[in-house]
Amino acid sequence: MSGAIGLVILRAMDRSEENRAIDEVVERLAQQFPELPAADIASTVAQTRPEFEEAPIRDFVPLFVERSAKNRLRDRRETASS
Repeated sequence: MSGAIGLVILRAMDRSEENRAIDEVVERLAQQFPELPAADIASTVAQTRPEFEEAPIRDFVPLFVERSAKNRLRDRRETASS
C-alpha cells in the first residue's frame, strides 16, 4: 500500500477577496437587522473595518469586522428601543 499524503496549500486572502467578504458581511447584517437602514449598516461596517487594518492575518478581518459591527448595531437597536 502506497502512502499518499495530502498536501494542503494555504494562501492568504487578497484584498479583493477581503472586499467581497466584507460585502457579504454587510448583506448578512442587513438580514439580521432589517429594521435598520442598509446605509447605516454599511456605514457601521465601513467605520469598523479600519480598526483591523493592521491585523497580520487578513483572512480573519471579515470575521472580526462582522462581530464588532454586529455588537454596535445591537447596541444601537437596544438604545433606539429604550
